[in-house]
Amino acid sequence: MAAAPLTDNFYRTMFDLSGQVVLLTGGYGHLGQAIAAGLLAHGAQVVALGRDEEKFKAAFPERPTTLRFVACDIASTESVKSAFQQSQAQYGLPSVLINNAYYGQGQQPDALTDADFARSLDGSVGAAYRCLREVLPYLRERGAGKIINVASMYGIVAPDFAVYDEHPQFLNPPHYGAGKAAMIQLTKYFASYLGPENIQVNCVSPGAFPSDKVREKEAFEGELRRRIPLERVGEPQDLAGAFVFLSSAAANFVTGHNLVVDGGWTIR
Repeated sequence: MAAAPLTDNFYRTMFDLSGQVVLLTGGYGHLGQAIAAGLLAHGAQVVALGRDEEKFKAAFPERPTTLRFVACDIASTESVKSAFQQSQAQYGLPSVLINNAYYGQGQQPDALTDADFARSLDGSVGAAYRCLREVLPYLRERGAGKIINVASMYGIVAPDFAVYDEHPQFLNPPHYGAGKAAMIQLTKYFASYLGPENIQVNCVSPGAFPSDKVREKEAFEGELRRRIPLERVGEPQDLAGAFVFLSSAAANFVTGHNLVVDGGWTIR
């Protein structure tokens, strides 16, 4: 098939998300806010899924009518099912699911309990699978859809422990990277499985996006900057474009991909 002519409307609208309903877990967190803002700017209707409506309101004190909140605890299958049912009933069939939320516990590499490790793996890849499984009936009803999982640069490379020598409170625990590596594989698995159904599954691996609280420790931020080819840490808005792209028609032939947004950390 020949390429569409340059005058074809596709090229003008391929990033237009108007009419698309996006389910975004962790939609009011540090990175979730920027992801939501990027999607909204391109016309999407965003349903922020989380446990605390007051935190949602605080994150978005002035918000458009296309940004909604639905209570959801990703640790609970029943809560996920209920949230997706409520969203579909009120806002229509979803076209995109973004698995952004995460929970975990325990930090010291050689002192994690079995419960710490299991809970934290569930908070990454387990919760993502739970949400993916429960959204599939809606995407299948649409006959198309997109699923975007949030992994991490630490699902690709091990931490440089020298970063934490003077800042042990920020030490990255082993279950985090293990869960995020599993997230990348889960993405590839379901990209292959769901490809024939016109459902694209991709993931985004952010790197070095410290929160405002972490950035108060200037020496630690400096350790991060020195390991990044762009010589700065990521700002939340640096991440938004990846999700706009993967949610849009521009990514209709992209599946099973891990889009790394890390300022170049993992190229060395």
